[in-house]
Amino acid sequence: MQNLRVAVDVGGTFTDICIMDEATGLIRIEKTSSTPDPIDGIMGGVSKAGIDLSKVALFSHGTTVATNALITRRLPRTAVVATRGFRDVIEIRRANKEDLWDTYKDVVKPYVPRRDRLTVPERVDAGGQVLEPLDVAAARDVARILKRRGVAAVAVCFMNAYLNGENERVMRDILLEEMPDIPVSISSQVLPEIFEHERFSTTVANAVVSPVVVNYTSRLGERLANEGYSRDLLLLHSGGGVMTPASVKDFAARLAGSGIAAGAIASRYIAGLCGFPNSIGLDMGGTSTDVSLAYEGHSRITKDWYVEFGYPIRFASIEVLTIGAGGGSLAWTDPAGSLRNGPQSAGAYPGPACYGNGNPQPTNTDANVTLGRLGTSLAGGKVMLDPELARRAVEEGVAKPFDLGLHEAADAILKVANANMSDAVRLISISRGYDPRDFALVAFGGAGALHGVDVARELAIPVVIVPPNPGVTSALGCLLVDVQHDFSQSCMVGAEEADSAAIEAQFAALEAQALARLTHEGVAEQDIVLQRSIDMMYRGQWRSLAVNAPRPIGAITDLVQSFHAEHQREYNFRRDSAPVSFFRLNLFPRPNSPCRSRPERPLSRSADARSGSRAMRSTLPSTSATTCPAASAFWGPRSSSRSTRPPSFSPAPARRSTDISTSSFA
Repeated sequence: MQNLRVAVDVGGTFTDICIMDEATGLIRIEKTSSTPDPIDGIMGGVSKAGIDLSKVALFSHGTTVATNALITRRLPRTAVVATRGFRDVIEIRRANKEDLWDTYKDVVKPYVPRRDRLTVPERVDAGGQVLEPLDVAAARDVARILKRRGVAAVAVCFMNAYLNGENERVMRDILLEEMPDIPVSISSQVLPEIFEHERFSTTVANAVVSPVVVNYTSRLGERLANEGYSRDLLLLHSGGGVMTPASVKDFAARLAGSGIAAGAIASRYIAGLCGFPNSIGLDMGGTSTDVSLAYEGHSRITKDWYVEFGYPIRFASIEVLTIGAGGGSLAWTDPAGSLRNGPQSAGAYPGPACYGNGNPQPTNTDANVTLGRLGTSLAGGKVMLDPELARRAVEEGVAKPFDLGLHEAADAILKVANANMSDAVRLISISRGYDPRDFALVAFGGAGALHGVDVARELAIPVVIVPPNPGVTSALGCLLVDVQHDFSQSCMVGAEEADSAAIEAQFAALEAQALARLTHEGVAEQDIVLQRSIDMMYRGQWRSLAVNAPRPIGAITDLVQSFHAEHQREYNFRRDSAPVSFFRLNLFPRPNSPCRSRPERPLSRSADARSGSRAMRSTLPSTSATTCPAASAFWGPRSSSRSTRPPSFSPAPARRSTDISTSSFA
């Protein structure tokens, strides 16, 4: 009987695996070292966990393969076919810079060099009318040139194709006649939206990672099948759902940002179990901290994100803010003599000074070891820590230069790190119109539980939730997702001219596409739930806000009033007399099948968990040492009489409360 669900999250240091038994609801975990080829680490972890893949009903995987390929530029040769005269759209970009005042730092080069960006005669006007059909003879010449060059993928980006993609589809067919085995991404399918650079950039990113991701998923699927797995491999994408390999070839760039989305999903779900629909996720790992926000049970979604500045990927993504603050972040002194923390990191190797691999600089981990907040081992004894090396690094790197005591220096290192993380939480909450005092903080990741309460105290967040085994929470997130995609269509019309019937017809066309894709991925039509939204703005603006839309579309005035209310919440003002414009229609289809039930039981304690006590130096104003119980896991073995369902939690205290409570679901 296939009664196991397996989720795998591959990190830079460790590969985390969650295994859920659907019959009992119990979850167990496994952690193994990551390998240069992530597939070897995954299969090694599966073997170590003793998983019989023939009994696995669902295998879900969060991967960094697409993200790493874009960062390292280890990409196959890819070509772009553009409208004649528009070859350089992706290099001109928006003519902006990440730091306007840094005259020495240039934006990185495009993923496709100019020599591989070819053009063909064709033109569609701003209304979607074909002014010049595709020159088929020129298109065939381009296809033959690209075949001789041996390109592995092609992106087709024509002007105004978001309104009429006929010329792009003809070009794709010609390319596939010459090169039937390569992926061809066309912008009218990948991102049918206005703004040429954003559409071109997303399509190019999709094309360059497609061969990498297709190769990876094919090899992993074969390895799993050889070991007895008979279902589809499910791959977590940046929007918070999963996709099957059938969709990867056409939408490979959706896997960029896959890994960090899992933590955001898990933190939202854990907070919901504890009774908090408003939550902030603080995922602090070895080199970085990922901060996410959920409001009224829903994660914030953004389309303004990128892996490298200047080359946006406009697929819907869970909004996650990443900063360089992790357990391995280095404490250092700037030229002005101020203490800094990160973003430089000791990484997995040599790692913090206490790892004993030759790093002399103090890190956050060394500070925590010095204060007694960490014991002498991590990851169930897989990593041993040397307290003397940690103290030496803190003494030499911070205490002596700043004339501080050892514990004062360690405390100063952590205070700077906590200040950086607090600023990140402010950016994703206060700057977005949310009051952090109305939220619970979910602290997880390898180091999140050590810093969560300090961050919450800084921001007056009333509740901190620490899940069991917080270091593998991201892998748990991979268990909580369904097959999900998002569809969009430009709809640029003023509210006074908008017609409910016409908008409903556009949504109907999107729903037909959604049903076709999800049924192709094995989801029964009766199990598909369709969620709508409309991006709207005040006339003259170019940034929009998403407003939930009913099915079917009702009165336009109701949508306008919803937009005013959302604008008030986001920016703290509204202008009811100003004309409103529609910008884009969005559709989010997902399954609603009982076979995809979610776990409601906590993670079981690992077999090798040890407990004891150690002296711990408090970082509160009182610096007296105290003796605290220490354990490498939160929960002991479960008895048959102990309830495994989550208890009921009270809502968050009233605003402005500064009381801090640490909770967990058990």
